[in-house]
Amino acid sequence: QVQLVESGGGLVQAGDSLRLSCAASGLSFSNAVMGWFRQAPGRDRESVAGISWGGSNIFYADSVKGRFTISRDNSKNMVSLQMNSLKTEDTAIYYCAASIGRGVSANSALYAYWGQGTQVTVSS
Repeated sequence: QVQLVESGGGLVQAGDSLRLSCAASGLSFSNAVMGWFRQAPGRDRESVAGISWGGSNIFYADSVKGRFTISRDNSKNMVSLQMNSLKTEDTAIYYCAASIGRGVSANSALYAYWGQGTQVTVSS
């Protein structure tokens, strides 16, 4: 059974930093493309960042480029999202997702496995 468990969310002020982590189990993590998505109240889920199995191929949404950094540790089956210079518009539930057998993509439909999400709230 595949499990993705996010952690690290919380309430911070604008300009602060947070580091989200996602622990994966039940899948061949080193062969999985990993992604971070987010969903704000009343809005569709959107892609934040994605990373290939080896870490050589990475993408970011334009809204987070230069502020967020995705990374992975295949020895620990973990993927992380370092979020700096947080803005109020970053407030959302953040989800970790895994895709097997596909390339890095911002398309949520290509990710078969999802975590339960972790809340990030950025106050002004």
